[in-house]
Amino acid sequence: MEHAIRFHQTGGPEVLRWEEVDVAGPGPGQVRLRHEAVGLNFADTYFRNGTYPIPLPAGMGVEAAGIIEAVAPDVTNVAVGDRVTYTGFLNTLGAYSTARVIAAAPLIKLPEDISCETAAAMTMRGLTSAYLMRRIHDFKAGDTVLLHAAAGGVGLIVSQWARLLGIRVIGTVSTEEKAEVARAHGCDEIINYSHEDVARRARELTGGRGVDVVFDSVGKSTFMASLDSLKRRGLMVCVGTASGPIEGFNPQILAMKGSLYLTRPALADYIADPLEKAELAGEIFGHVAAGRIKIEINQRYALQDAVQAHRDLESRKTTGSSIFTL
Repeated sequence: MEHAIRFHQTGGPEVLRWEEVDVAGPGPGQVRLRHEAVGLNFADTYFRNGTYPIPLPAGMGVEAAGIIEAVAPDVTNVAVGDRVTYTGFLNTLGAYSTARVIAAAPLIKLPEDISCETAAAMTMRGLTSAYLMRRIHDFKAGDTVLLHAAAGGVGLIVSQWARLLGIRVIGTVSTEEKAEVARAHGCDEIINYSHEDVARRARELTGGRGVDVVFDSVGKSTFMASLDSLKRRGLMVCVGTASGPIEGFNPQILAMKGSLYLTRPALADYIADPLEKAELAGEIFGHVAAGRIKIEINQRYALQDAVQAHRDLESRKTTGSSIFTL
């Protein structure tokens, strides 16, 4: 019998349940996949707490890697025995499981040099980093980015990628331990928001000019400071709402603070085109396989310990990437 983490009501980590599940054979367009590692992402908490409403009961998680055990006759992009990874949104929900049936379309074949554990730790974070660095803005060497949650999974990848492109990174963290992690992965300067004013310090570090781009995955508690850190006509990229959603925003504020640009991208819209998805995946996997970007798996959990994993994630105890091993 296979197992999965499921939840029957929204709420805190305690609503997650370890349950026995039946996994049938694949239907049209599907494969049966045995997971070897499952990704833990902050977005998972949005499904669990109801920020992303879905019909209940439901599975949990949108990212994992493993080996294909069976394929439907009409599936041609992958075969039995292939090592694959995936990430997505509603089309991949249910990743917290030992095995599952899933559509073949979202699957990405893994290069030989990328393990399933590495893939589970980087597919969502890596593709997110790829579109941030290669699609959101036309970066030039010498540009400056303010990067919130610089010691997190996306933060560590973005910092290393920025260093490859000659981009200066000012990272924000909450502790000196996280500051050391961020510096080791490419952050040029650190702002500890526990005792420093982020916008004031960002201005000081840029000679009063402000940064070119802000990558803000925190949301409600950092939104105004992020806007105040930008140069005239700078770009604010809202990539998450870890502290809560941004409410009651008046677009006139953008004009008052320097004709700023604001975008709230979603990964799904940058991997919807199979060719673009393959291009972004090839670029990040290529960097990792060549050692130019390192994926730090700093937390490993058993899948049945999902409650503790969510508690650690939401209490900001984690750095880098976190995965479930099976």
